[in-house]
Amino acid sequence: MLKLFCGMFLALALATPGLAQDAPALPPVSEGVVRVSLETSLGTLILDLEQAKAPITVANYLRYVDQGRFDGASFYRASKVPNDDTQGLIQGGVQNDPKRVLRPIAHEPTSRTGLTHTNGAISMGRHAPGTATSDFFIILGDATYLDADPTQPGDNLGFAAFGHVVQGMDVAAKILIAPTSPTAGAGVMKGEMLARPVTILRARRVSVAP
Repeated sequence: MLKLFCGMFLALALATPGLAQDAPALPPVSEGVVRVSLETSLGTLILDLEQAKAPITVANYLRYVDQGRFDGASFYRASKVPNDDTQGLIQGGVQNDPKRVLRPIAHEPTSRTGLTHTNGAISMGRHAPGTATSDFFIILGDATYLDADPTQPGDNLGFAAFGHVVQGMDVAAKILIAPTSPTAGAGVMKGEMLARPVTILRARRVSVAP
Protein backbone atom coordinates (compact mmCIF):
# COMPACT_ATOMS: atom_id res chain seq x y z
CA MET A 1 0.00 0.00 0.00
CA LEU A 2 2.86 2.39 0.86
CA LYS A 3 4.56 1.75 -2.50
CA LEU A 4 1.24 2.37 -4.27
CA PHE A 5 0.70 5.66 -2.41
CA CYS A 6 4.25 6.86 -3.15
CA GLY A 7 3.85 5.97 -6.79
CA MET A 8 0.55 7.86 -7.02
CA PHE A 9 2.07 10.93 -5.34
CA LEU A 10 5.04 10.91 -7.72
CA ALA A 11 2.76 10.70 -10.73
CA LEU A 12 0.63 13.56 -9.40
CA ALA A 13 3.70 15.71 -8.78
CA LEU A 14 4.95 15.15 -12.30
CA ALA A 15 1.57 15.87 -13.84
CA THR A 16 0.50 18.85 -11.72
CA PRO A 17 2.00 22.33 -12.23
CA GLY A 18 3.33 23.74 -8.98
CA LEU A 19 4.26 20.35 -7.56
CA ALA A 20 7.05 19.69 -10.00
CA GLN A 21 10.53 20.61 -8.77
CA ASP A 22 11.91 22.05 -12.02
CA ALA A 23 13.37 25.56 -11.77
CA PRO A 24 11.56 28.25 -13.78
CA ALA A 25 12.81 28.70 -17.32
CA LEU A 26 15.58 31.24 -17.76
CA PRO A 27 14.95 34.26 -19.98
CA PRO A 28 16.78 34.32 -23.31
CA VAL A 29 20.21 35.94 -23.31
CA SER A 30 20.27 39.36 -24.94
CA GLU A 31 22.91 40.42 -27.41
CA GLY A 32 26.01 41.75 -25.67
CA VAL A 33 25.30 39.75 -22.50
CA VAL A 34 27.32 36.89 -20.99
CA ARG A 35 25.57 34.44 -18.64
CA VAL A 36 27.41 33.04 -15.60
CA SER A 37 26.45 30.46 -12.97
CA LEU A 38 27.60 30.83 -9.36
CA GLU A 39 27.08 27.56 -7.53
CA THR A 40 27.18 28.15 -3.77
CA SER A 41 26.74 25.99 -0.70
CA LEU A 42 23.20 27.43 -0.38
CA GLY A 43 22.16 27.12 -4.04
CA THR A 44 22.91 28.56 -7.47
CA LEU A 45 22.70 32.12 -8.75
CA ILE A 46 22.52 32.81 -12.50
CA LEU A 47 23.93 36.17 -13.58
CA ASP A 48 23.59 38.09 -16.84
CA LEU A 49 26.64 40.32 -17.30
CA GLU A 50 26.30 43.40 -19.51
CA GLN A 51 29.46 43.04 -21.55
CA ALA A 52 28.42 45.57 -24.19
CA LYS A 53 27.62 48.25 -21.59
CA ALA A 54 30.38 47.60 -19.02
CA PRO A 55 33.16 45.91 -21.04
CA ILE A 56 36.06 46.56 -18.63
CA THR A 57 34.20 45.35 -15.54
CA VAL A 58 32.70 42.29 -17.22
CA ALA A 59 36.03 41.27 -18.80
CA ASN A 60 37.62 41.45 -15.35
CA TYR A 61 34.86 39.37 -13.74
CA LEU A 62 35.11 36.76 -16.51
CA ARG A 63 38.86 36.42 -15.92
CA TYR A 64 38.09 35.34 -12.36
CA VAL A 65 35.42 32.95 -13.65
CA ASP A 66 37.43 31.45 -16.52
CA GLN A 67 40.59 31.01 -14.44
CA GLY A 68 38.70 29.34 -11.58
CA ARG A 69 39.68 32.09 -9.15
CA PHE A 70 36.18 32.26 -7.63
CA ASP A 71 36.07 28.51 -6.97
CA GLY A 72 36.40 28.12 -3.20
CA ALA A 73 35.93 31.85 -2.55
CA SER A 74 32.86 32.97 -0.61
CA PHE A 75 30.07 35.36 0.13
CA TYR A 76 31.30 36.80 3.40
CA ARG A 77 29.20 39.89 4.09
CA ALA A 78 25.48 40.59 4.51
CA SER A 79 24.47 44.22 4.97
CA LYS A 80 20.76 44.61 5.76
CA VAL A 81 18.61 47.73 5.69
CA PRO A 82 17.74 48.55 9.34
CA ASN A 83 14.56 46.80 10.48
CA ASP A 84 14.17 45.02 7.12
CA ASP A 85 15.71 41.59 6.54
CA THR A 86 14.60 41.53 2.90
CA GLN A 87 16.66 44.46 1.61
CA GLY A 88 20.37 45.19 1.55
CA LEU A 89 23.35 43.62 -0.16
CA ILE A 90 25.51 40.51 -0.03
CA GLN A 91 29.20 40.70 -0.86
CA GLY A 92 31.59 38.04 -2.11
CA GLY A 93 34.96 37.53 -3.75
CA VAL A 94 38.50 36.44 -2.97
CA GLN A 95 39.11 39.13 -0.29
CA ASN A 96 42.55 40.13 -1.59
CA ASP A 97 43.91 36.58 -1.40
CA PRO A 98 47.35 37.14 -3.00
CA LYS A 99 47.14 33.82 -4.83
CA ARG A 100 43.83 34.75 -6.48
CA VAL A 101 43.52 38.51 -6.80
CA LEU A 102 44.26 40.27 -10.10
CA ARG A 103 45.25 43.86 -10.83
CA PRO A 104 42.69 46.62 -10.16
CA ILE A 105 40.59 47.85 -13.07
CA ALA A 106 39.42 51.23 -14.34
CA HIS A 107 36.11 52.38 -12.91
CA GLU A 108 33.00 52.30 -15.15
CA PRO A 109 30.39 54.56 -13.49
CA THR A 110 26.70 54.05 -14.05
CA SER A 111 26.56 57.50 -15.65
CA ARG A 112 28.58 55.98 -18.48
CA THR A 113 27.10 52.47 -18.66
CA GLY A 114 23.44 53.38 -18.14
CA LEU A 115 23.07 50.58 -15.58
CA THR A 116 21.63 51.10 -12.10
CA HIS A 117 21.56 49.54 -8.64
CA THR A 118 18.07 48.10 -8.59
CA ASN A 119 16.90 44.74 -7.19
CA GLY A 120 19.19 41.95 -8.36
CA ALA A 121 21.97 44.20 -9.68
CA ILE A 122 25.55 42.95 -9.39
CA SER A 123 28.24 45.56 -8.84
CA MET A 124 31.92 45.88 -7.92
CA GLY A 125 33.20 46.73 -4.47
CA ARG A 126 35.89 49.42 -4.34
CA HIS A 127 37.65 52.04 -2.26
CA ALA A 128 38.78 54.92 -4.48
CA PRO A 129 37.75 54.80 -8.15
CA GLY A 130 40.05 52.41 -10.00
CA THR A 131 40.71 50.08 -7.03
CA ALA A 132 38.15 47.32 -7.77
CA THR A 133 39.62 43.82 -8.10
CA SER A 134 37.54 40.72 -7.37
CA ASP A 135 35.01 41.56 -4.71
CA PHE A 136 31.45 42.18 -5.85
CA PHE A 137 28.03 42.62 -4.31
CA ILE A 138 24.42 41.80 -5.19
CA ILE A 139 21.58 44.19 -4.35
CA LEU A 140 18.32 43.07 -2.73
CA GLY A 141 15.75 45.81 -3.08
CA ASP A 142 16.54 49.09 -4.82
CA ALA A 143 19.69 51.05 -3.92
CA THR A 144 20.02 53.67 -6.62
CA TYR A 145 21.89 55.90 -4.15
CA LEU A 146 24.88 53.72 -5.11
CA ASP A 147 24.73 55.05 -8.69
CA ALA A 148 27.04 57.81 -9.87
CA ASP A 149 25.72 61.30 -9.16
CA PRO A 150 27.73 64.09 -10.82
CA THR A 151 25.73 66.71 -8.91
CA GLN A 152 27.33 65.65 -5.61
CA PRO A 153 30.72 66.88 -4.33
CA GLY A 154 33.77 64.70 -3.80
CA ASP A 155 33.81 61.08 -4.95
CA ASN A 156 30.52 61.05 -6.82
CA LEU A 157 31.24 58.17 -9.22
CA GLY A 158 29.25 55.57 -7.30
CA PHE A 159 29.82 51.86 -7.82
CA ALA A 160 30.21 49.97 -11.10
CA ALA A 161 27.07 47.93 -11.73
CA PHE A 162 27.70 45.41 -14.49
CA GLY A 163 24.81 42.93 -14.60
CA HIS A 164 21.93 41.39 -12.69
CA VAL A 165 20.65 38.12 -11.25
CA VAL A 166 18.19 36.31 -13.53
CA GLN A 167 17.70 33.29 -11.29
CA GLY A 168 18.50 32.58 -7.65
CA MET A 169 17.34 35.67 -5.78
CA ASP A 170 15.93 33.23 -3.23
CA VAL A 171 19.51 32.08 -2.63
CA ALA A 172 20.65 35.69 -2.25
CA ALA A 173 17.85 36.20 0.30
CA LYS A 174 19.10 33.20 2.32
CA ILE A 175 22.59 34.66 2.40
CA LEU A 176 21.26 38.06 3.47
CA ILE A 177 19.60 36.61 6.58
CA ALA A 178 22.45 34.27 7.53
CA PRO A 179 23.89 34.94 11.03
CA THR A 180 26.61 37.59 11.28
CA SER A 181 29.36 38.13 13.82
CA PRO A 182 28.73 41.11 16.13
CA THR A 183 32.46 41.85 16.39
CA ALA A 184 34.09 40.89 13.07
CA GLY A 185 34.78 43.50 10.41
CA ALA A 186 35.93 47.09 10.58
CA GLY A 187 34.28 50.44 9.90
CA VAL A 188 30.96 50.15 8.05
CA MET A 189 31.45 46.39 7.78
CA LYS A 190 31.54 45.76 11.53
CA GLY A 191 28.69 43.45 12.48
CA GLU A 192 28.03 42.56 8.83
CA MET A 193 30.53 39.74 8.34
CA LEU A 194 28.91 36.32 8.08
CA ALA A 195 29.64 34.05 11.03
CA ARG A 196 29.90 31.20 8.51
CA PRO A 197 30.76 32.47 5.01
CA VAL A 198 28.81 30.88 2.15
CA THR A 199 31.23 29.04 -0.13
CA ILE A 200 31.25 29.67 -3.89
CA LEU A 201 31.76 26.10 -5.06
CA ARG A 202 32.05 26.84 -8.78
CA ALA A 203 31.72 29.83 -11.10
CA ARG A 204 31.28 29.04 -14.79
CA ARG A 205 29.98 30.59 -17.99
CA VAL A 206 26.62 29.14 -19.00
CA SER A 207 26.52 27.78 -22.53
CA VAL A 208 23.45 29.07 -24.33
CA ALA A 209 22.04 27.16 -27.28
CA PRO A 210 21.62 29.28 -30.45
